Amino acid sequence: MRGLSRRSFAAVEERFNAVAARADLGRLAEDLHSVAVLLDREHGLRRNLADPARPAEQKAEIVRSLLGGKIDDAALETVVAAVSAKWSRSPDLSDALERLSVMASAAEAESQNRLDDVEDELFRFGRIVEANPDLRLALVDPAIPADAKSRLLAELLGDKVAPTSLRLITQLVQHPRGRSLERGLDEYIRLVAEQRQQLVAVVRSAVPLTDGQRQRLATWLRTTYGRDVHLNTEVDPRVVGGFSVRLGDEMIDTTIAGRIEEVRRRLAG
Repeated sequence: MRGLSRRSFAAVEERFNAVAARADLGRLAEDLHSVAVLLDREHGLRRNLADPARPAEQKAEIVRSLLGGKIDDAALETVVAAVSAKWSRSPDLSDALERLSVMASAAEAESQNRLDDVEDELFRFGRIVEANPDLRLALVDPAIPADAKSRLLAELLGDKVAPTSLRLITQLVQHPRGRSLERGLDEYIRLVAEQRQQLVAVVRSAVPLTDGQRQRLATWLRTTYGRDVHLNTEVDPRVVGGFSVRLGDEMIDTTIAGRIEEVRRRLAG
């Protein structure tokens, strides 16, 4: 989001934080996500609710009429605040509601002391999908009904992950909203990490890092970036010594393979 939409989201987030403090966070997350899906499907409704020329109270009344009694009061208050704001583009309204839904799920996980689990489980699921092309195809195939995908995920993950993780993964698989599964998982991981103002770093090494190495790396990254950093680690034999760290758009590469590639680029240039 940029400009007007960014400022509007900040204002809506304040209202969301107020209602979330007294809400059933799981229900709030599900309700907000369902409204985002509704607006993605009903383009005319979304355009009307995001129309900056339409009075805010008129849009709020439309929402109360359509959704009153169908979603929880906390979600209804949040949606009313969202449609009363002004957005640069109508899709930004749906994006805002999805983002708030993920934030509600993250707050739920934090209240259960499972925020670390959810971050790790989303990351690990992404790697499972990456390593299993048939599974990925089944999850992204538009010809397979959403309910069938949901059952597959329940059988695959079941009680192996936190309920919050299963909800987020299921929502993303059923309604990717134009994103690849990998990109959607990355976005969700980032939003979950933001619940406690953490950055997320993906660390690749040829062999598993020891606890001491993880701690020293996390301390160095925290000192460098001025914020706590959650480490998602991968073992990749192609690394050939050393390790690499991807943090957002930045890459720190101390691997032998990385040095060889750098020499090749210089020679080619």
